[in-house]
Amino acid sequence: MNLQRGFALLYLQFRALLKKNLLLSWRNKRAMFLQLFSSLFFIFLIFCIEKATDAQNANTTAYEVVRDPKPLVAPAIPPCEDKFFVKLPCFDFVWSGNESQTVDTIVTAIRQNNPGRPIPDSKVKSFRTPAEVDEFLSNNRMHVPGALHFEEVNASVISYGLQTNSTPLAKRGQFEDPTLKFQIPLQIAAEREIARSLIGDPNFRWTVELKEFPHPAMQTLSTIAIVGPTFFLAIAMFSFVFQIGSFVTEKELKLRQAMTMMGLLDSAYWLSWLSWEGIMTLLSSLFITLFGMMFQFDFFLNNNFAVLFLVFFLFQLNMVGFAFMLSAFISKSSSATTIGFSIFIIGFFTQIVTINGFPYSDNFSKTLQNIWSLFPPNLLAQALKLLSDATSSPEDIGVSWSRRTKCAPNDDECVITINDIYIWLAATFFVWVVLAIYFDNIIPNASGVRKSLYYFLRPVYWTGKGGKEKEGGICSCIGSTPPVEHISPDDEDVLEEENLVKTQAEEGAVDPNVAVQIRGLAKTYPGTRKIGCCCKCKKTSPYHALKGLWVNLAKDQLFCLLGPNGAGKTTAINCLTGITPVTDGDALIYGYSIRSSVGMSNIRRIIGVCPQFDILWTALSGQEHLKLFSSIRGLPPATIESVVQKSLAEVKLTEAAKVRAGSYSGGMRRRLSVAAALLGDPKLVILDEPTTGMDPITRRHVWDIIENAKKGRAIVLTTHSMEEADVLSDRIGIMAKGRLRCIGTSIRLKSRFGTGFIANVSFTGSNNGHSPANGDTVATTYQHESVKQFFKNHLDVVPKEENRAFLTFVIPHDREKLLTKFFKELQEREEEFGIADIQLGLTTLEEVFLNIARQAELENAAAEGRLVTLTITSGASVEIPVGARFVGIPGTESAENPRGIMVEVYWQQDDSGALCISGHSDEIPVPHNCQPMASQPATSRISFGRRGPVRGTVINPDENFTSTS
Repeated sequence: MNLQRGFALLYLQFRALLKKNLLLSWRNKRAMFLQLFSSLFFIFLIFCIEKATDAQNANTTAYEVVRDPKPLVAPAIPPCEDKFFVKLPCFDFVWSGNESQTVDTIVTAIRQNNPGRPIPDSKVKSFRTPAEVDEFLSNNRMHVPGALHFEEVNASVISYGLQTNSTPLAKRGQFEDPTLKFQIPLQIAAEREIARSLIGDPNFRWTVELKEFPHPAMQTLSTIAIVGPTFFLAIAMFSFVFQIGSFVTEKELKLRQAMTMMGLLDSAYWLSWLSWEGIMTLLSSLFITLFGMMFQFDFFLNNNFAVLFLVFFLFQLNMVGFAFMLSAFISKSSSATTIGFSIFIIGFFTQIVTINGFPYSDNFSKTLQNIWSLFPPNLLAQALKLLSDATSSPEDIGVSWSRRTKCAPNDDECVITINDIYIWLAATFFVWVVLAIYFDNIIPNASGVRKSLYYFLRPVYWTGKGGKEKEGGICSCIGSTPPVEHISPDDEDVLEEENLVKTQAEEGAVDPNVAVQIRGLAKTYPGTRKIGCCCKCKKTSPYHALKGLWVNLAKDQLFCLLGPNGAGKTTAINCLTGITPVTDGDALIYGYSIRSSVGMSNIRRIIGVCPQFDILWTALSGQEHLKLFSSIRGLPPATIESVVQKSLAEVKLTEAAKVRAGSYSGGMRRRLSVAAALLGDPKLVILDEPTTGMDPITRRHVWDIIENAKKGRAIVLTTHSMEEADVLSDRIGIMAKGRLRCIGTSIRLKSRFGTGFIANVSFTGSNNGHSPANGDTVATTYQHESVKQFFKNHLDVVPKEENRAFLTFVIPHDREKLLTKFFKELQEREEEFGIADIQLGLTTLEEVFLNIARQAELENAAAEGRLVTLTITSGASVEIPVGARFVGIPGTESAENPRGIMVEVYWQQDDSGALCISGHSDEIPVPHNCQPMASQPATSRISFGRRGPVRGTVINPDENFTSTS
């Protein structure tokens, strides 16, 4: 299949990734809604705050333009209850001079002639002298707003005094002016009634008008300037948090790594994310501006639409770049909320400082202003301050598009203009994106791989030849990697394979039947020294994961790679797919070297990988996954639909094609991963445990798919199912401790490394399901004993398993020459022994696997001197090497057993693949074909608990024992 290349591939991947981002956002509607419409909520809050502020200022004209003030005519004396913080019962006023009849008449007229509200007598209290009034006020605080003091000098002269508390008070945002509210009404009323009394005309017109002085509107503190920066930052933080979460999730779940193995271009990946976030930012900024105009803010109505839109768009776009940069340092998506909240808190405080004039004034240096402008929320706060000041009063016309490069109205210092803020936001956006790409390359990825700090300075990076990748953190001091010691393989087949590969490599011979040639592939994770807190150094030792792998993988064949956990299988696959850099050696995949970045980019176009763990988006359907992966691989757009439908049908997912992968069972997800690995007709397919979690029927179906996929390609399979390896593999390689221990077909491995042949003898009358009569029981017992004796006499073996229906014998390989004559004689005596059927087969592949793993553990333990403690039946403790099967017990020599005693140790693998003791046999004498064990010194004889464990000796049943003491 001809795959897309160059710009066509870039566009195809970009379009598919952009659609993926759209689908993921659409499926997460809550997050998408918050990103786009959270501005409506916050602008509504600003609207409510502004209306509350307007209501608070409704009783004053200070914030209005007053050209022709309206007069305030004869204000009435208010009831005492209108005074702030008054105590009840209260009086509207008190007065002194009650000894004069004229004064009493004047006070009565004041009460009765109060405009709009006659004052009852109970709301007024009289005293004789001002001193009595002072004493009353001192003893009854907060009960009276004012007092009048009258004195009749003579018939034509009446003097008066006025006493009020002139302290302004505030209550619930309302200010009380005692001069205007209480003092002036009392003064006007007293003078009016005194004049009427002296003239003798109770209807004398006494009109007093009060006018405020004409004035312009006082400049108010804009609500948007005060709370806008915080609220608009909060709007941006929704997108900020969701973006970091989505971006880091793909890194955390290794989704990006999986796409890279399929041939994803980094440029397509970054462009898709930038384009999608740019679209979301554009829509969000548009909604902010429209919602602001909808609520009729002067800030949005008087400033130019394009000016406002660009402020919000460039700020949110800047935050997108800032989020990309920060995401390089985050490895867990759950940390996104914490990071976002921290940025919001920091931005909240820096914006408060910015609103109050720091550092955008002439009092601060240009350097400080430049540093301060690197943090996006600071630029937003300054832009909102300039724009809100430009619309702070009705006379202000705001900032037009043509005036964006000039000083904003009411900006006296003019340190920075709106256009300067545009330039800062755009420039720092590109800085964040460049830093994001740089940090993405130099900070270790999920596999611990990174580029050099100066990778971009090397010509090979720009010429497309790539550069050498490194491992470990930036702050790690990686020591020199010790070379892998070459050890000649013990197995003749492995040695033959190694010599063949070496010969072909030295001669430069190209075998057309070889798809993959692995040449001494080695991988060592170097030891590091990490400097922690308090200058503490943490040192780790080098670890040899692969110790020189030499093997040819043929075309049209399936090579099964087996091994316990930690054997090096996954490391080998990671090296072949370019996830992990190679320490030594090389591998050629269809002629392309994995050590060359150009070669690896070509390799990724011709390989398909089914990873050990499903790497899928839970919100995408199976069909959408395959379409995405098809586009990443570069399939022609016209063929993608048909290829996807065919792949779904092959893995029986047609009915679930439109179901989201998060609803799939484990087996369905594995089938989808297998289908993805086979997309684009790859020449090499790597399947890492592809049938995990499948039911037997589906597993058989996938086996058929894999079997049919062999034609025209090479397949590498890893599995823990020995049945799967037996059925599918053309060749099998078993690894342990980083080395290839054996290689060959299933039958050859069984014949060479199995314990021998398995003979199953079933007896007549054993399948009727009824218990035999007493006579039959005696006959059956006799037949069993006869057969056991026959096997013992001819082959020297005893049953491994037995019951009334059958006997199972394990026949060692060294008895193979005797088998023809033995089974011929056994068949002749079938009727005598009551034998119904005889089956002969090789031992299972699982037993071969366990034997290889056990031997590797034994070698490794011997090299490391690693021992485990075995407690035998007698209660004694013996230290034995890991994996040892027959162990002699030192200090047990006696006259009866001059060679001592021994036990057979049974081993099993734990969850990590390491061998551990599962049990042991009874204590038996050491066989006569072994040399007598040398007596141990008295100090090392078993003392049954009085001393520590002694060290046992390993006995090889085929050879003389080898002492490990």
